[in-house]
Amino acid sequence: MAETDLMQLYSRRILALTTAIPHQGRLDDAQASVQRRSPQCGSSVTVHLSLADGRISDFAQEVRACALGQASASVLGQAVIGMDRAGIVQARDQLRAMLTQDAPAPDAPFADLEALTPARAYPNRHPSILLAWDATLEALDKASA
Repeated sequence: MAETDLMQLYSRRILALTTAIPHQGRLDDAQASVQRRSPQCGSSVTVHLSLADGRISDFAQEVRACALGQASASVLGQAVIGMDRAGIVQARDQLRAMLTQDAPAPDAPFADLEALTPARAYPNRHPSILLAWDATLEALDKASA
């Protein structure tokens, strides 16, 4: 496959993820809400969540980010319900390693983050890609406190 074809394939996958961001909106009765913003590009994500027995029982996100940040938030939203902090940390760390150390994509249920592999070449976009993950971890900590 030619490089241009490969990039087009990834672009289609990323755009498909941006059109299907799960859990968009707010939670009126959230135990914690956290907004994170990337100063490099102005992207922002606000996460609202509630916990039950240390696991995310309810989740909503307001995503105002570039296509890469939206795609990342979409993958997070697909599997975040039922996750505990350790699972989110593991996936976020795997995502960061994929972007910065040429590591493989995160494990299931977050394997769709592989679509963001081309972003390795754009380190200024990495903070936007990590926004939803960092906001979720901060909200987990806030709800647990």
